[in-house]
Amino acid sequence: MKKALFHFSKWFVGILFIFSGLIKANDPLGFGYKLQEYFEVFHISFLNGWATGIAVLLCILEIVFGALLLFGIFRNFVVKGLLATIIFFTFLTFVSAAFKVVTSCGCFGDAIPLTPWQSFGKDVVLLVLIVFIYLNRSLIKPISEKPGVQSGIFGGVFTASLLFSTFTYTRLPVIDFLPYKIGSSIPENMKIPEGAPVDEYLIMYDLKHKKTGETQTMSDKDYMSKEVWKDENWEVVGSPSKKLIKKGYDVKIKDLMITDASGTDYTKEIVENPYYNLVVVAYNLNETNEDAIAEANALALNAAEQFNIRTVLLTSNSAKDAEKFSKRMKLFMEVFYADAVPLKSMVRANPGVLLLKNGVIVNKWHYHSLPSFDSFTEKYFAK
Repeated sequence: MKKALFHFSKWFVGILFIFSGLIKANDPLGFGYKLQEYFEVFHISFLNGWATGIAVLLCILEIVFGALLLFGIFRNFVVKGLLATIIFFTFLTFVSAAFKVVTSCGCFGDAIPLTPWQSFGKDVVLLVLIVFIYLNRSLIKPISEKPGVQSGIFGGVFTASLLFSTFTYTRLPVIDFLPYKIGSSIPENMKIPEGAPVDEYLIMYDLKHKKTGETQTMSDKDYMSKEVWKDENWEVVGSPSKKLIKKGYDVKIKDLMITDASGTDYTKEIVENPYYNLVVVAYNLNETNEDAIAEANALALNAAEQFNIRTVLLTSNSAKDAEKFSKRMKLFMEVFYADAVPLKSMVRANPGVLLLKNGVIVNKWHYHSLPSFDSFTEKYFAK
């Protein structure tokens, strides 16, 4: 019984760590954004510049620990590493859940969104299993006793996870779990489908008894059905609050608003353009790759002159900073503004380029893999 439970724990923990590491390694920049949220909470935002590097390291550690546990090699190092990792993650998810400071832990990236309490529960289960593995680590048997084979396996797993993380960071995620993936319609993702359930709320009143000082919280339904309003001794204190009792349809894109420098809303005009149009996303102009911006600018100029293709640049910088940047870079593109959060979700690059048609994302590119104008012409514009 003990051995069966041990082998179940080993395989469950090993596979889950590999899965979790691969999901986050698929989008290391997104995981880095999540780490920055934690850095802000713990007042260590000076680490923001290292967030992506730390994210890649954590992804590699998860994959390596999970794989080596299944292969049964370096058992003392692995079980201690697993224990330290899960204690660290359990602490983070508890802080997120208890103090409501980070709404999603990012444990499985954007593939499987979990609430903070779900994440904490998952980590507690893993903590119990890993402690069990640690106490019975003598049952771990290596796939090979040869040091050379063990070192080769470790080197292979480490190299493969590093190369995968590097590839997805310098290109784009292999699998895009975000609402701005290729083939999706931005306008459709901003709508609630007809007949879809909506959020249901209760209005909550804070009540205080004038004579006894007793307080209680009551929903508007109870307040009316029990006819509390007829009792003059009870008074409503403060403003009523809303309590979500049933979650309705969750709109996939709910935070995208594109404006010009004066604040005029251009969202619909840009995302519902019935023709081909290019959208260059540079959420932070202070840290963007300027050579890539220049390349995109040349692409925009050629596309406009030869095919009347419109190109816009979206950024979260201030209008003043963006105007200076535009003049310095001699931008041909129109500049518009949006919040950094949706811009980071549009494309995991700074800058990145999207090709839209009638609101549908035809394709998108990291600046490292931006095609030439001739390629655009042959594949899209000349058709």
